[in-house]
Amino acid sequence: MIDSLLLEFMIIGTLGIASQWMAWRFRLPAIVVMSIVGLLAGPVFGLFNPEEDFGDLFKPIISLAVAVILFEGSLNLDFKEVKGLGRPVFRIVTFGAFISWILGALAAHYVAGLSWAVAFVIGGLFIVTGPTVILPLLRQAKLKPRPAKILKWEGIIVDPIGALLAVFAFEIIVFIQGTDVNPSSLLMFFLASIFAVILGIACGKGVGWMFETGYVPEFLKSPVVFTVVIACFTIADEITHETGLLSVTAMGMTLANMHISSIADMRHFKENISLLLISTIFVMLTASLTQETLLEIFNFRTIAFVLLMLFIVRPLSIFTSTWGTDLSKSEKLLVGWIAPRGIVALTVASYFSSVLLDAGFEDASILISITFALVFTTVVAHGFTIGWLSKKLGLSVEGPPGVLISGGSAFSTGLAKTLEELKVPVLISDSSWERLSSARSRGVKSYHGEILSEQTEYYLDMTPYEYLIAATELDSYNALVCTTFVPEFGRNNSFQLSLSNREGDNLEDLVHTIGGRILFEEGASFEELNTMVENGYVFRKTNITEQYTYQKYLANIDDAALLLFIKKPTGKIDFFSHDIEPKAETGDVVVSLTPPSKEFERIQEKLEEHRHEKNKKQEQDKA
Repeated sequence: MIDSLLLEFMIIGTLGIASQWMAWRFRLPAIVVMSIVGLLAGPVFGLFNPEEDFGDLFKPIISLAVAVILFEGSLNLDFKEVKGLGRPVFRIVTFGAFISWILGALAAHYVAGLSWAVAFVIGGLFIVTGPTVILPLLRQAKLKPRPAKILKWEGIIVDPIGALLAVFAFEIIVFIQGTDVNPSSLLMFFLASIFAVILGIACGKGVGWMFETGYVPEFLKSPVVFTVVIACFTIADEITHETGLLSVTAMGMTLANMHISSIADMRHFKENISLLLISTIFVMLTASLTQETLLEIFNFRTIAFVLLMLFIVRPLSIFTSTWGTDLSKSEKLLVGWIAPRGIVALTVASYFSSVLLDAGFEDASILISITFALVFTTVVAHGFTIGWLSKKLGLSVEGPPGVLISGGSAFSTGLAKTLEELKVPVLISDSSWERLSSARSRGVKSYHGEILSEQTEYYLDMTPYEYLIAATELDSYNALVCTTFVPEFGRNNSFQLSLSNREGDNLEDLVHTIGGRILFEEGASFEELNTMVENGYVFRKTNITEQYTYQKYLANIDDAALLLFIKKPTGKIDFFSHDIEPKAETGDVVVSLTPPSKEFERIQEKLEEHRHEKNKKQEQDKA
């Protein structure tokens, strides 16, 4: 065991982030990796037990972390996003949740062997999915917008509803038992829930008003939001347990729909905090399990209950609640299968396990075992199948990673057309129809609109694209586009054209602090690239083989040619940039912007002579 709490906390954080990196590196579900790492560190090898080591601080740490994670998720719940999906989303989070509660309670009683009281508490608890598990899976699977939005909204909204249903079931149980309780306790529960929603809305409106009127300086905005979220959660939770989750969700949704620019900027900071908390908290929870809890998971009744929840309760609740909506059969099948449980289920189960035991329900002792069995099974099953199933149902974005080009021009069109010929998804975005004319005339997919506009994310699906190229004539605009989209595409996949070096400009110092990586070699600016294309330079694709190696290719290439990118057989694209010069291997395709051939130059000269003679003759005729 580790004696130092500081050392233990450091190790937990390191294990959590290392799990995230390992999941990214080997394309595994992050939640699965974190769960396994936590189990190995805790009950398997006994390195530490955070619940015992942190003592009274353990539950407050978990609760506050869950509140921040849920708030960050609710910041993405803009009502504009569910345009056309409002009906199925509403039904799933209301009728679907109710059906899942009742069916889950029946399964817990008749299959898992729990008493009716404990069964109805656990039935309410198990309707939750949550952003801690849904959002990482959505990033991994590259789902199309419709099913992704449904799963995201359900996961965030149902989290507090599930916790409240569990509390409501417990209040009903205590009321029916008649132990020092009067009907006013139920009324107080409903009033506390309403108060939590009002408190969340008020906090959101208050923060938004202070930001809009300038009462909070820029450097204090993130700390202010963070503090208000904790206060909002704590006040509501002190009045009635678990209503704090409802309060922070209402606060986040309020801010999301006020459309304050500073909140949009802050969202990226919150996402980073949320990722760190998810990584840390999941390891803490799984490491706190005991070997006895793990052994109870293999009980026949527990296994049967988990299977029933996966294959009967969830699909039945989704198909029943979405009956008559415009969801396709494929969308219903996917949503009906994907329902991983996460941190909220584990934390609330831990709370109710002790509360129900104190109330005299001895069968509540297996509540944590059943909960972890469902959490781990759903995380593994859904984490490893969401990609495969979405592809089978045609609900994922297939194909190699695509390229989003901001800025229409002759060069952009030529580059996009070359990428299309290599079967790479590509899109050119511009707010000018005139600048998009060359792309439209050559059949290149385009989007007319301002890419920096808030409306763009509602009309433009960016899921297929993993690379961003800012290719307008304005260096400052290119830098702004790249800086804005770095959280989505990553610093390594965000590119902009070389700075124009106009007289009087002094932008080189900004390259390392804002914007994206500079494409191609020195001097390949917007003007230079488009001049090349207008002068007949061609986009040439060269296959690298064992006979024609990359070294031979470099030796034979024209000195005036410009290397653009290398396409790997896997679909990965390595762009040439100022700071990185990739190396091509056998099977790769190297794309360059190459000067026209001598024959082409002779034809161009003859055409130019013909135009000159024609103009001279026209002038003579006029004279």
